[in-house]
Amino acid sequence: MNITQLICLTGLLTASASTFAQSSYPDAIKVPDGHKIAMETTGVGEITYECRDKANTPGQTEWTFVGPKAVLNDRSGKQVGTYFGPPATWQAKDGSKVTGTQLAVAPSTPGNLPYQLVKANPAEGKGAMTGVSYIQRVALKGGVAPGSECTAANKGKQEVVKYQADYIFWAAN
Repeated sequence: MNITQLICLTGLLTASASTFAQSSYPDAIKVPDGHKIAMETTGVGEITYECRDKANTPGQTEWTFVGPKAVLNDRSGKQVGTYFGPPATWQAKDGSKVTGTQLAVAPSTPGNLPYQLVKANPAEGKGAMTGVSYIQRVALKGGVAPGSECTAANKGKQEVVKYQADYIFWAAN
């Protein structure tokens, strides 16, 4: 390897490590110390919402989250899994999968889903999801509830919105 190749490789490794530097995220969604990135994916898909009665508010309606459906791609764009729910489930192509419990959310930019930190349940099956302890949702595009009206007249109507997010899977060191 020549010096130019070494400098390029070092630059790539540094960029990758700093891409998910915890210092750039709100405290609420930072992964606890003692964890390392196990897998980086980009989820591309859609979220379904349904116009329903607002909880504990008679006579009012709102768009309610029904569930996601997305393809998980690695950094080269190759599909490595899927994301669906409920319950929120991340499944690798090798069949291993995790579900999780939301620990925290933090606002991202207007028009985009919030950042999220999920505590992963123990993986089902052996494979890419084995050992995953946290999942972080970052780099968000879209996915918020529809801007169209949700009224008593269209109660039960479903709408699908597109979204994209990076899902970073963390395991204990």
